[in-house]
This record gives sequence, C-alpha cells and structure tokens, in this order.
Amino acid sequence: MTTKHLIERTVVIVKHDGIQRGLVGEIIKRFEQRGMKISALKMIRPTEEHVNKHYVMTDAWVEKLGENTRRAAKAKGVELKESNKEIAERVREWNKKYLMEGPIVVVLFEGYHAIEVGRKIVGPAEARQAPVGTIRGDFSADSYEIADVLKRPVRNLVHASGNREEAENEIKVWFSEMEIYDYDQKAWEIIH
Repeated sequence: MTTKHLIERTVVIVKHDGIQRGLVGEIIKRFEQRGMKISALKMIRPTEEHVNKHYVMTDAWVEKLGENTRRAAKAKGVELKESNKEIAERVREWNKKYLMEGPIVVVLFEGYHAIEVGRKIVGPAEARQAPVGTIRGDFSADSYEIADVLKRPVRNLVHASGNREEAENEIKVWFSEMEIYDYDQKAWEIIH
C-alpha cells in the first residue's frame, strides 16, 4: 500500500502585515520544519481579479460565517439584523481590501496532511484566541472586537487553505502549472 494519497497541497499566503514585520522566513520555516516542501513560491501585488477568485462565497461559507458572527454578536448583547449573505458580503469586502493593501508572498506547500497540519501551524483566525506556538498566537493579538470597531477584518498575518476544495481553487488562482515544481526532497525520506 502506498501513502501517496495522504500527500496534499496547501496554499499559504503571508499577508502584507507579515511582510512588513519581516516574518516571511519564519513562516516558511515553520512549514518546512514539519516536513513540507515548497512546490511554488512568489511575491505578488494581488489584483481585484485575484481576490475575487480567492474569496469564493460558497453557501457553506456564507452560512458558517453568518452563524459564527451572529453567535459572537449575541454574546456581546448585540442582535444583528443583517442576513447571513449580507454579513458574508461585508466580511468578504473587508478581506479583499486587506489582501490588496500591499504585496503578499504566496507559497504552495506539499506534504502529508498538509492542509490539516497547515491550519494547526497558523492557528485560529482570531489571533487573540490562537495558542502560543502557532504563527498567529506568537506574532499577533488582534481580535474580532478590535476589527469590528475599526470595520475591518482581523489582521492575522497569514492564510492557509481550509480544505482540499479551497486549496485546489487557490492553487489555480495564484499559480500557473509552469510555476509549480515537482521534485524529490531527500528530507522526506528521513522525516517520513
């Protein structure tokens, strides 16, 4: 039996605030330390076309975001009158603006369970709740509360694909086939 089916690809984006703080190397290092290899890497200033394709509003995403936002607001004693779709559209616009504020570094990592492990490496979206040892927990303390007051998304330094479908979409958004490299990495033999 082969383990090839356990190898996944995940897109990791170091957002402009991570670049401004000099964290690109640290972020890449954390993925490589866990046995992932770089299949593609570039610095780019995202266009509106990029971010529109990156932030896809699926029904599942709209519902999950809407319900999570409602639950958080209710915990603060606030009753939201917006529909889940209106909440999602607002958050999507904030996210799009944030991603276009400056250049970003986009990395395609490949490895065993790359998506699940990658999400653990970056930590939860709200940096304030991210455990120490995660990228967001070690380098940010931003919160939904601050973001809501300033009417912007949480500034959390980094993005990592959330599932296979998302990863496959993001790969197509950020990389052409010519930019993706397949090679043997000797460290894999030692790590795995």
